[in-house]
Amino acid sequence: MSDPLLPVLFDTDIGSDIDDAVALAYLLRQPACRLLGITTVTGEPDHRARLADAMCRAGGRTDIPIHAGTPLPLLLPRQQQPEAPQKVVLAQWPHRDIFPQGTAVPFLRDTIRAHPGEITLLAVGPFTNVGLLFAMDPEIPRLLRQLVVMGGVFTTRIPGAPRTEWNAKGDPHATARMYQAIPGRSLSFGLDVTLRCRLAADECRKRFRGGPLELVREMAEVWFRNNKELTFHDPLAAVALFHPDICRYQRGQVDVELASTQVAGMTHWRREENGPHEIAVEVDPEAFFRHYFEVF
Repeated sequence: MSDPLLPVLFDTDIGSDIDDAVALAYLLRQPACRLLGITTVTGEPDHRARLADAMCRAGGRTDIPIHAGTPLPLLLPRQQQPEAPQKVVLAQWPHRDIFPQGTAVPFLRDTIRAHPGEITLLAVGPFTNVGLLFAMDPEIPRLLRQLVVMGGVFTTRIPGAPRTEWNAKGDPHATARMYQAIPGRSLSFGLDVTLRCRLAADECRKRFRGGPLELVREMAEVWFRNNKELTFHDPLAAVALFHPDICRYQRGQVDVELASTQVAGMTHWRREENGPHEIAVEVDPEAFFRHYFEVF
Protein backbone atom coordinates (compact mmCIF):
# COMPACT_ATOMS: atom_id res chain seq x y z
CA MET A 1 0.00 0.00 0.00
CA SER A 2 1.46 3.38 -1.01
CA ASP A 3 2.12 5.98 1.66
CA PRO A 4 -0.60 8.69 1.55
CA LEU A 5 1.92 11.15 3.04
CA LEU A 6 4.98 12.60 1.33
CA PRO A 7 8.18 11.20 2.90
CA VAL A 8 10.70 14.03 3.31
CA LEU A 9 14.30 14.31 4.48
CA PHE A 10 15.29 17.86 5.46
CA ASP A 11 18.93 18.96 5.10
CA THR A 12 19.46 22.36 6.69
CA ASP A 13 21.87 24.97 8.05
CA ILE A 14 19.33 26.03 10.68
CA GLY A 15 20.75 28.59 13.08
CA SER A 16 22.04 31.24 10.63
CA ASP A 17 19.32 32.81 8.46
CA ILE A 18 15.98 32.37 10.27
CA ASP A 19 14.20 30.99 7.19
CA ASP A 20 15.41 27.43 7.89
CA ALA A 21 13.53 27.39 11.19
CA VAL A 22 10.48 28.89 9.48
CA ALA A 23 10.59 26.06 6.92
CA LEU A 24 11.02 23.37 9.58
CA ALA A 25 8.05 24.73 11.56
CA TYR A 26 5.93 24.33 8.43
CA LEU A 27 7.07 20.75 7.81
CA LEU A 28 6.28 19.86 11.41
CA ARG A 29 2.73 21.16 11.03
CA GLN A 30 2.01 20.10 7.43
CA PRO A 31 -0.42 17.14 7.76
CA ALA A 32 0.63 15.70 4.39
CA CYS A 33 4.32 15.51 5.39
CA ARG A 34 6.02 12.43 6.82
CA LEU A 35 9.28 13.93 8.07
CA LEU A 36 11.72 11.01 8.12
CA GLY A 37 14.68 12.93 9.48
CA ILE A 38 16.67 16.15 9.72
CA THR A 39 20.36 16.58 8.89
CA THR A 40 22.48 19.65 9.56
CA VAL A 41 25.38 21.12 7.63
CA THR A 42 28.15 23.78 7.81
CA GLY A 43 29.77 25.36 10.87
CA GLU A 44 28.74 23.99 14.26
CA PRO A 45 26.48 21.26 12.86
CA ASP A 46 26.03 19.88 16.38
CA HIS A 47 24.55 23.19 17.61
CA ARG A 48 22.35 23.26 14.52
CA ALA A 49 21.15 19.76 15.38
CA ARG A 50 20.29 20.96 18.90
CA LEU A 51 18.26 23.80 17.42
CA ALA A 52 16.43 21.37 15.14
CA ASP A 53 15.68 19.13 18.12
CA ALA A 54 14.38 22.11 20.12
CA MET A 55 12.15 23.01 17.16
CA CYS A 56 10.76 19.48 17.00
CA ARG A 57 10.06 19.44 20.73
CA ALA A 58 8.35 22.84 20.49
CA GLY A 59 6.15 21.22 17.86
CA GLY A 60 5.37 18.24 20.08
CA ARG A 61 7.63 15.83 18.18
CA THR A 62 10.36 13.70 19.75
CA ASP A 63 10.24 10.90 17.17
CA ILE A 64 12.18 12.53 14.32
CA PRO A 65 15.81 11.39 13.81
CA ILE A 66 18.28 14.29 13.77
CA HIS A 67 21.89 13.93 12.63
CA ALA A 68 24.76 16.42 12.57
CA GLY A 69 26.60 16.58 9.27
CA THR A 70 29.65 18.08 7.68
CA PRO A 71 31.10 21.31 9.12
CA LEU A 72 33.51 22.19 6.27
CA PRO A 73 33.16 22.56 2.49
CA LEU A 74 34.63 19.85 0.26
CA LEU A 75 37.58 21.89 -1.04
CA LEU A 76 37.28 25.50 0.07
CA PRO A 77 39.85 26.48 2.73
CA ARG A 78 37.34 28.34 4.93
CA GLN A 79 33.76 28.03 6.09
CA GLN A 80 31.55 31.01 5.19
CA GLN A 81 29.41 30.52 8.31
CA PRO A 82 31.58 28.97 11.05
CA GLU A 83 29.01 29.57 13.79
CA ALA A 84 25.27 29.15 14.38
CA PRO A 85 24.27 32.51 15.93
CA GLN A 86 20.76 31.41 16.96
CA LYS A 87 22.18 28.81 19.35
CA VAL A 88 21.91 31.52 22.04
CA VAL A 89 18.21 30.63 22.48
CA LEU A 90 18.92 27.02 23.46
CA ALA A 91 19.25 27.77 27.17
CA GLN A 92 15.50 28.52 27.32
CA TRP A 93 14.23 25.54 25.29
CA PRO A 94 14.38 21.77 25.99
CA HIS A 95 16.63 19.87 23.58
CA ARG A 96 18.88 16.85 23.31
CA ASP A 97 22.57 17.68 23.76
CA ILE A 98 24.60 14.87 22.18
CA PHE A 99 24.89 14.94 18.38
CA PRO A 100 28.14 13.40 17.10
CA GLN A 101 29.38 15.07 13.92
CA GLY A 102 29.50 13.12 10.69
CA THR A 103 26.46 10.88 11.05
CA ALA A 104 24.24 12.79 8.59
CA VAL A 105 25.46 11.34 5.30
CA PRO A 106 25.30 7.66 6.39
CA PHE A 107 21.82 8.33 7.80
CA LEU A 108 20.67 9.88 4.51
CA ARG A 109 22.10 6.98 2.52
CA ASP A 110 20.52 4.29 4.70
CA THR A 111 17.13 5.99 4.80
CA ILE A 112 16.94 6.57 1.05
CA ARG A 113 18.00 2.98 0.34
CA ALA A 114 15.31 1.73 2.71
CA HIS A 115 12.63 3.64 0.73
CA PRO A 116 13.68 3.49 -2.94
CA GLY A 117 11.77 5.84 -5.21
CA GLU A 118 9.72 7.34 -2.36
CA ILE A 119 11.71 10.08 -0.64
CA THR A 120 11.96 13.78 -1.44
CA LEU A 121 15.25 15.24 -0.18
CA LEU A 122 14.70 18.92 0.64
CA ALA A 123 18.10 20.63 0.87
CA VAL A 124 18.12 24.26 2.04
CA GLY A 125 21.69 24.79 3.25
CA PRO A 126 25.09 24.64 1.53
CA PHE A 127 25.14 21.35 -0.35
CA THR A 128 28.10 19.61 1.27
CA ASN A 129 26.08 16.75 2.73
CA VAL A 130 24.31 16.20 -0.59
CA GLY A 131 27.53 16.34 -2.60
CA LEU A 132 29.21 13.84 -0.27
CA LEU A 133 26.16 11.57 -0.35
CA PHE A 134 26.08 11.49 -4.16
CA ALA A 135 29.86 10.92 -4.34
CA MET A 136 29.83 8.15 -1.73
CA ASP A 137 26.92 6.28 -3.30
CA PRO A 138 26.38 7.24 -6.96
CA GLU A 139 23.19 5.15 -7.09
CA ILE A 140 21.40 7.38 -4.55
CA PRO A 141 20.21 10.06 -7.03
CA ARG A 142 18.12 7.54 -8.97
CA LEU A 143 16.73 6.11 -5.71
CA LEU A 144 15.21 9.48 -4.76
CA ARG A 145 11.72 10.48 -5.75
CA GLN A 146 13.03 14.04 -6.11
CA LEU A 147 15.70 16.43 -4.92
CA VAL A 148 14.28 19.87 -4.09
CA VAL A 149 16.71 22.65 -3.22
CA MET A 150 16.74 26.30 -2.29
CA GLY A 151 19.78 27.66 -4.05
CA GLY A 152 21.16 29.51 -7.03
CA VAL A 153 20.15 32.49 -9.15
CA PHE A 154 18.72 31.50 -12.52
CA THR A 155 16.45 33.87 -14.41
CA THR A 156 16.08 37.65 -14.81
CA ARG A 157 17.79 39.15 -11.82
CA ILE A 158 15.98 41.45 -9.43
CA PRO A 159 17.68 44.91 -9.40
CA GLY A 160 20.27 44.95 -6.65
CA ALA A 161 20.14 41.18 -6.11
CA PRO A 162 23.50 39.39 -5.86
CA ARG A 163 24.94 37.37 -8.73
CA THR A 164 25.56 34.41 -6.45
CA GLU A 165 23.45 32.74 -3.78
CA TRP A 166 24.56 31.71 -0.28
CA ASN A 167 23.89 27.97 -0.42
CA ALA A 168 25.32 27.42 -3.89
CA LYS A 169 28.50 29.39 -3.23
CA GLY A 170 28.96 27.99 0.30
CA ASP A 171 30.37 24.81 -1.25
CA PRO A 172 30.58 25.31 -5.02
CA HIS A 173 32.19 21.93 -5.69
CA ALA A 174 29.42 20.13 -3.82
CA THR A 175 26.84 22.22 -5.73
CA ALA A 176 28.40 21.19 -9.05
CA ARG A 177 28.51 17.53 -7.99
CA MET A 178 24.85 17.68 -6.98
CA TYR A 179 23.60 19.02 -10.32
CA GLN A 180 25.82 16.72 -12.34
CA ALA A 181 24.58 13.66 -10.45
CA ILE A 182 20.80 14.07 -10.56
CA PRO A 183 19.46 14.85 -14.04
CA GLY A 184 15.70 14.54 -14.32
CA ARG A 185 14.92 14.52 -10.60
CA SER A 186 15.79 18.00 -9.29
CA LEU A 187 13.76 21.15 -8.69
CA SER A 188 15.46 24.39 -7.63
CA PHE A 189 14.09 27.56 -6.06
CA GLY A 190 16.51 30.41 -6.71
CA LEU A 191 16.89 33.89 -5.26
CA ASP A 192 15.18 35.39 -8.29
CA VAL A 193 11.92 33.78 -7.08
CA THR A 194 12.30 33.57 -3.30
CA LEU A 195 13.11 37.28 -2.96
CA ARG A 196 9.48 37.98 -3.88
CA CYS A 197 8.24 36.43 -0.63
CA ARG A 198 9.08 38.84 2.21
CA LEU A 199 7.54 40.12 5.42
CA ALA A 200 8.67 42.97 7.63
CA ALA A 201 10.02 42.12 11.07
CA ASP A 202 6.99 43.53 12.91
CA GLU A 203 4.62 41.51 10.73
CA CYS A 204 6.58 38.34 11.51
CA ARG A 205 6.40 39.09 15.24
CA LYS A 206 2.62 39.32 14.98
CA ARG A 207 2.14 36.18 12.89
CA PHE A 208 4.65 33.81 14.48
CA ARG A 209 2.36 32.37 17.14
CA GLY A 210 1.62 28.83 18.26
CA GLY A 211 3.59 25.59 18.57
CA PRO A 212 7.00 25.66 16.89
CA LEU A 213 6.46 29.27 15.75
CA GLU A 214 6.91 30.34 19.39
CA LEU A 215 10.54 29.21 19.18
CA VAL A 216 10.86 30.62 15.66
CA ARG A 217 9.80 34.03 16.98
CA GLU A 218 12.55 33.94 19.61
CA MET A 219 15.18 32.77 17.11
CA ALA A 220 14.04 35.48 14.71
CA GLU A 221 15.00 38.17 17.19
CA VAL A 222 18.63 37.16 16.70
CA TRP A 223 18.15 37.58 12.95
CA PHE A 224 16.34 40.91 13.34
CA ARG A 225 19.29 42.45 15.17
CA ASN A 226 20.81 43.03 11.73
CA ASN A 227 17.82 42.68 9.40
CA LYS A 228 14.52 44.55 9.04
CA GLU A 229 12.64 41.81 7.22
CA LEU A 230 12.49 38.09 6.61
CA THR A 231 12.70 36.58 3.16
CA PHE A 232 10.97 33.19 3.00
CA HIS A 233 13.62 31.46 0.85
CA ASP A 234 13.48 27.96 2.33
CA PRO A 235 9.78 28.01 3.27
CA LEU A 236 8.88 28.60 -0.38
CA ALA A 237 10.59 25.35 -1.35
CA ALA A 238 8.87 23.55 1.55
CA VAL A 239 5.37 24.83 0.77
CA ALA A 240 5.75 24.09 -2.93
CA LEU A 241 6.25 20.40 -2.13
CA PHE A 242 2.57 20.30 -1.18
CA HIS A 243 1.21 23.18 -3.26
CA PRO A 244 3.24 23.15 -6.49
CA ASP A 245 0.74 25.43 -8.24
CA ILE A 246 2.01 28.47 -6.29
CA CYS A 247 4.92 28.59 -8.75
CA ARG A 248 5.54 28.31 -12.47
CA TYR A 249 8.44 26.17 -13.67
CA GLN A 250 10.86 25.67 -16.57
CA ARG A 251 13.14 22.87 -17.67
CA GLY A 252 16.72 23.38 -18.75
CA GLN A 253 20.36 22.94 -17.80
CA VAL A 254 22.07 24.19 -14.62
CA ASP A 255 25.85 24.62 -14.75
CA VAL A 256 27.93 25.76 -11.79
CA GLU A 257 30.88 28.15 -12.03
CA LEU A 258 34.11 26.66 -10.68
CA ALA A 259 36.80 28.29 -12.85
CA SER A 260 36.64 31.74 -11.22
CA THR A 261 37.24 31.96 -7.48
CA GLN A 262 35.46 35.34 -7.36
CA VAL A 263 32.12 33.88 -8.45
CA ALA A 264 32.60 30.20 -7.63
CA GLY A 265 29.19 28.62 -7.11
CA MET A 266 27.38 30.99 -9.46
CA THR A 267 24.66 29.08 -11.30
CA HIS A 268 24.24 29.41 -15.06
CA TRP A 269 20.82 28.58 -16.52
CA ARG A 270 20.05 27.54 -20.08
CA ARG A 271 16.43 26.84 -20.93
CA GLU A 272 15.83 23.58 -22.80
CA GLU A 273 12.46 21.95 -23.34
CA ASN A 274 13.78 18.53 -22.33
CA GLY A 275 16.61 19.71 -20.09
CA PRO A 276 17.85 17.68 -17.13
CA HIS A 277 16.89 20.20 -14.43
CA GLU A 278 13.78 22.12 -13.39
CA ILE A 279 13.60 25.53 -11.74
CA ALA A 280 10.87 27.80 -10.41
CA VAL A 281 10.58 30.98 -12.45
CA GLU A 282 7.47 32.68 -11.02
CA VAL A 283 5.65 32.66 -7.67
CA ASP A 284 2.29 33.86 -6.38
CA PRO A 285 3.35 35.41 -3.03
CA GLU A 286 -0.21 35.79 -1.78
CA ALA A 287 -0.95 32.10 -2.35
CA PHE A 288 2.35 31.15 -0.75
CA PHE A 289 1.67 33.06 2.49
CA ARG A 290 -1.90 31.76 2.64
CA HIS A 291 -0.73 28.14 2.39
CA TYR A 292 2.17 28.70 4.79
CA PHE A 293 0.16 30.15 7.66
CA GLU A 294 -2.94 27.99 7.24
CA VAL A 295 -1.20 24.95 8.80
CA PHE A 296 -0.79 26.86 12.08
